[in-house]
Amino acid sequence: MPGWWRRDGEDLVLQLRVQPRASRNEIAGPQGDRLRVRVSAPPVDGKANAHLLRFLAEAFGVPPADVTLERGETGRDKQVRVRRPGRRAGSLTEADADWAHFFKTD
Repeated sequence: MPGWWRRDGEDLVLQLRVQPRASRNEIAGPQGDRLRVRVSAPPVDGKANAHLLRFLAEAFGVPPADVTLERGETGRDKQVRVRRPGRRAGSLTEADADWAHFFKTD
């Protein structure tokens, strides 16, 4: 299993490295034991964190309230919990090499 995600019951816990003030919102791919995510919001007054959580909620097909920041409020390294992910992420397995398709929306 990649080091950037794990299951916790029905939840998915992600280890992220976030780049604020990016030109666009995107999942950039694994970087070591973290998944690199770029968000366009600035890291001011929690705007980048709020933007990140909304972006992940949309990517996983869950309400924004079901995505929570567990660690890393002020740093770039974050731990995020997605409660009962609805889209794509439900099929993550150790054998999955193509991580990107879990984050694409239809």
